[in-house]
Parts: sequence; C-alpha cells; structure tokens
Amino acid sequence: MKARTTILNRFIPVRTAALAVMAAAALLSTPAHAFDSDNDGDDFKFDLIRSAGLKPFPTVAPNAHGRVKIESVGPVEIMKVKVWGLPPNTDFDLFVIQVPNAPFGLAWYQGDIETNKDGVGYGEFIGRFNIETFIVAPGVAPAPADPFHDPNRIPDATQNPATNPVQIYHLGLWFNNPQDVVKAGGPGTITPFNGEHDAGVQVLNSGSAQFPDTAGPLKHVTTSGN
Repeated sequence: MKARTTILNRFIPVRTAALAVMAAAALLSTPAHAFDSDNDGDDFKFDLIRSAGLKPFPTVAPNAHGRVKIESVGPVEIMKVKVWGLPPNTDFDLFVIQVPNAPFGLAWYQGDIETNKDGVGYGEFIGRFNIETFIVAPGVAPAPADPFHDPNRIPDATQNPATNPVQIYHLGLWFNNPQDVVKAGGPGTITPFNGEHDAGVQVLNSGSAQFPDTAGPLKHVTTSGN
C-alpha cells in the first residue's frame, strides 16, 4: 500500500483546500456542535491506546500511543490522527470499527498512516465520523470479483451478509505487513485489515474506560443536524 499512499498524498493539499471552502460555507449556514475539549465549540479529542491483543507480546511497540482530533464542519468531519511509539518507517492501516478489540465486529477501511524515522505518523481524513456513522446491508447481493488472487491473503467473500444498521464508533490501527510484527517480536498472524487483506495485527485502538465497546468516541461527536 506504500506506493499507492504516496501517490494519493500528492493530492491532499488540493483536496484539503477545496474542502476548506466547503467547510467555511457549511459553518456559515449550519454551525456545527460537538462535545468540545478545547472550548472553541467545534472539535473533540481522544486517545488511542495499545491494543489488548498485544499484551502477550511486550516487545511489540510497548510505548505505542495516539491522539485523535475530530472537527465537525456540518456536512463532514475532519479527523486528524497522530501516532507515536511505533516502529520507524513502517506502514499502518486505519479502520473505523464496531468494537475496539477482537472480534472487532464490522469495520470500514479509512486510510494509511506511515511512520517516520522516529516512529511518529500522521494522517488526516475527511468523512462522516460522528454519532451517525454506521454500516447497513438491506439484503444479500453478489460481491465484486476478487482482484488479488493471492493464496497468502484472506480471500474476499462472494456475497455480503444482510444486516440492519450497525453503528461503528471506534478506531483501530493495524500493521500493514505481518513481517513487521514478527521483526518486533510478535506473531505473524494474517488479518484482513489492509487493502490487499494480508495485514498484521492491531496495534492501537480507541477502547478505554472512557469509551467502552458500545460507546466509542465517535458516538460523542454530533452536529447541528443530529
């Protein structure tokens, strides 16, 4: 995913500038409201903590941590994610998920974060990250053909399961490559949490005493339309 991420990142300034104009218009017409943490009326902050699944592996990113800021601009939210204490020059994949730790429930692939030489990474994502974030499948339908055909990855389903709306309020960050986990002293488990469905294990999530399984941080972000 590294090459694809590099190409997409070239367009971030243009996309951000365009969305800034849209955000300004949205704020003028329908002011956004959120559970605020810095008293400016339009953002919400929370921590990402080391995954419970890494407890048996103390050498894997023992100081891993993250911080998230979500700013609502009415039609969308701007989510800024900073992580640190991770292996340097390593790719990770960010998902919006139903519950923070295994079995994770339903999940939505949001994007990539790559750490620098100091093990620090940053990502900025634009979408719907609030109390209305959900997944729904009104019925069963055929899934697109598997585009990868790699026997070492988790294969695609041939059809979706039907489900009523399910709210997804947590975040999780996964190693993009299982070999990076092995190098850090962890398991080489293959998980579906990257674009090719051959990722490593989870390293960070938004679960905590403050945000239990069914009340993740995105549930606390609202706009004037809610």
